Amino acid sequence: MGLAHGTIGWTDVAVPDMDAGQAFYGSLFGWDTDEGDGGESMPYRMFSLDGKAIAGMGPLSPEQAAAGQPPAWSSYIIVDDADATYAKAVELGATPLMEVMDVLDAGRMFFMIDPVGAAVGIWQSGYHDGGEVFNVPGAMTWNELMCRDVDAAKSFYSEVFGWGAETSDFGGVAYTVFSNEGRSNGGLMDMSAFMPDEVPAHWVTSFLVADCDATAALAVELGATLLQPPTDQGGVRSATVLDPFGASFSIIASSQTDGQPPR
Repeated sequence: MGLAHGTIGWTDVAVPDMDAGQAFYGSLFGWDTDEGDGGESMPYRMFSLDGKAIAGMGPLSPEQAAAGQPPAWSSYIIVDDADATYAKAVELGATPLMEVMDVLDAGRMFFMIDPVGAAVGIWQSGYHDGGEVFNVPGAMTWNELMCRDVDAAKSFYSEVFGWGAETSDFGGVAYTVFSNEGRSNGGLMDMSAFMPDEVPAHWVTSFLVADCDATAALAVELGATLLQPPTDQGGVRSATVLDPFGASFSIIASSQTDGQPPR
């Protein structure tokens, strides 16, 4: 469909056992899985829902695990020019985790640590444009940055990607909504009051579900742990799940199911 520059439009998970990851997420969300075309040198699997790309999965190698990299979901921001974004982000205080690289003909990408300490991926589309459906049960519906310096995060993402940022009360908590080209594009929250100091800033990927309680219960049956049980806040019901490998994500029940990018 061709996602607009600045859209948070893709997500993937790194796990130590991709067969087990495929079984868990396929059972939880009803996802199908296709092998990527990277071969043994670049193994990657694509999750899909009704034939439409939803998310990806790659291996967490023993070397990465030994270096302290945990299994994790990653959010990706779609850009028109990865090299220009790299230069701008570094100029404004980001720390690159890798140089900009081609992923065969699929696209061009890099990862960085933003100035508030959160890792985020950048994707310039080749033949892979990112997600093909959003905001339907089983698809990505939201991405949220949890950090301790909200003002610095607002400044960085606004300058690099041109995002708007509006802060309001959400269930008694100050909450910032990022916008991109007139659509809500992600959230931002100060985690200082409810996260231990040792937890670094991070992006949280959220998937829409029809029934938060039932999906949370199924996740536990499949070997996951609930970091936050189903809870109502600001008119939505959500839960935070730690998958069997140690990667966390959120599930959100909502009646807003338009199939469009996060809003």
